Amino acid sequence: MQTALDGILKRFIGTGQLSVRWPNGHQTLYSGSDGPSAAMAIHTAAAVRNLIVNPGLALGEAYMDGSVTAEGCGIYDILDVMFANLGDDFDRLPVLRFRGFLRWLKRRIDQYNPAGRAQKNVAHHYDLNGRLYSLFLDRDRQYSCAYFRRGDETLEEAQLAKKRHIAAKLCLDRPGIGCGWGGLALTLARDYGAVVTGITLSHEQLTAARERAAAEGLDDRVSFELLDYRAVDQKFDRIVSVGMFEHVGVGHFRTFFDTVARGLTPDGVALLHAIGRNDGPGATNPWIDKYIFPGGYSPALSEVLPVAERSGLFTTDIEILRLHYAETLRHWRWRFNANRDTIASIYDERFCRMFEFYLCGSELAFRRGGHMVFQIQLAARQDAVPLTRDYIVHGEEVGVIGVTSPVSS
Repeated sequence: MQTALDGILKRFIGTGQLSVRWPNGHQTLYSGSDGPSAAMAIHTAAAVRNLIVNPGLALGEAYMDGSVTAEGCGIYDILDVMFANLGDDFDRLPVLRFRGFLRWLKRRIDQYNPAGRAQKNVAHHYDLNGRLYSLFLDRDRQYSCAYFRRGDETLEEAQLAKKRHIAAKLCLDRPGIGCGWGGLALTLARDYGAVVTGITLSHEQLTAARERAAAEGLDDRVSFELLDYRAVDQKFDRIVSVGMFEHVGVGHFRTFFDTVARGLTPDGVALLHAIGRNDGPGATNPWIDKYIFPGGYSPALSEVLPVAERSGLFTTDIEILRLHYAETLRHWRWRFNANRDTIASIYDERFCRMFEFYLCGSELAFRRGGHMVFQIQLAARQDAVPLTRDYIVHGEEVGVIGVTSPVSS
């Protein structure tokens, strides 16, 4: 088995270098052109075998259980070498091509998310101990891509900029819908005068959001419900979805957009903020699907826009945020590492290694891979938003959006 993995790594490492210490103590250096470098030790024959059979799942599992460790570096450095070498040569490796094909074939099954299964999937990640998220997110618990206008903002500044960016695109002067831990909803109510209904499938998020609304005296303007998006039967002037579309599943895209179209008033505006992929349709990494976001998928725009078009909504603006999420995840990773001992006391070291692997791998998927964030503005009418994008910049600068009249008014 060691010979087989050695042959794979010789073909794979074309950029940078990777030093591997094998279970028998021997060490091999794999190197290519200039690039990142790292060193790792594989401690068991089982780990060697698993890395050959299913590397997309096995590397994360081996790091979690300690059968793969970093030597003189961190897991970020090892993953950096891996991501630097993702490409055609990697895809041509037979076992990886076959595994990718299998994931593609079964992705609709993996992403089948009826209401009951959707709530179970949400609970897997979002109903973790609430203290965990307070230890690496910003003070407002924004668990989505921040917006770095300059690039040197603190995490708090960038998350506030994200909320203002979204509010500006909503031309916000009307009631709306959203949730998470309530941060965006409370901001829209407090700073923009919106009346907000928030929905979530996470019990932890629901409790935290309601407590925050009551503490700020905003529970007369903001209400939160434990509700699946498909069950919403109200009409709204504004709808915003941030970090939720990734959990919908490709087989449910049409239902999602039909629900948005049905829920908007005739002059309504919606904003969809979600993770996507620039490199075309694909399938979710098996480790991420098993341990972090079961049933989740980050789609390509080519999978999203045709479905949105069939809903009858007008696509009025699209923006691609490229490295913003890489920077967001970098901040989260730093904060997680700074609080690692505390997090280990809440869970254990295996959990810490799992979450560390998740944050590192996700950052590199945006920094070196094909992932990005897209914001799609949708409207029930073509004249529901101004003709040019100047209103977005103005809205961010003043921090408060006044009444924005439709073009034809």
